[in-house]
Amino acid sequence: MDLKDLYRDVILDHNKQPRNFGRLDPCDTSADGNNPLCGDRLTVTLRIAGGRVSDIRFEGKGCAISTASASLMTEAVKGLDAAQIHALHARVHGMLTEHGDALPPTDLGKLAALAGVREYPARVKCASLCWHTLDAALAHAADAPGAATVSTE
Repeated sequence: MDLKDLYRDVILDHNKQPRNFGRLDPCDTSADGNNPLCGDRLTVTLRIAGGRVSDIRFEGKGCAISTASASLMTEAVKGLDAAQIHALHARVHGMLTEHGDALPPTDLGKLAALAGVREYPARVKCASLCWHTLDAALAHAADAPGAATVSTE
């Protein structure tokens, strides 16, 4: 099986059967994300224990890339603290935006399936909306419990 086929299968699987889909109630913090250019909307809710994400969920409507990215992200960040999440977000963002013939980093695990998005610049916001929304929830949690909103235009 070609690596591109494997990655496509991961994206399709996470779109059809998203992991951690739904809302945490109660949650420690949440954020709403919106990409008005394409209509992707999602809400990220999370619980934090000992400075780490102990549970995370997302809900909303979006394209296959947006849904798969959110599903993959929720799996990847469980158990991480804010600094680790910001570092992972930076690595994923680099993978999505840096051009070249390099293969995606293998240490990103299933998140590497999103590497093909970089060939479609208009879709980068679809793949990164969930990350920006998570960043907003984490920032808001540091300030005051509740909800935050982010929009990617």
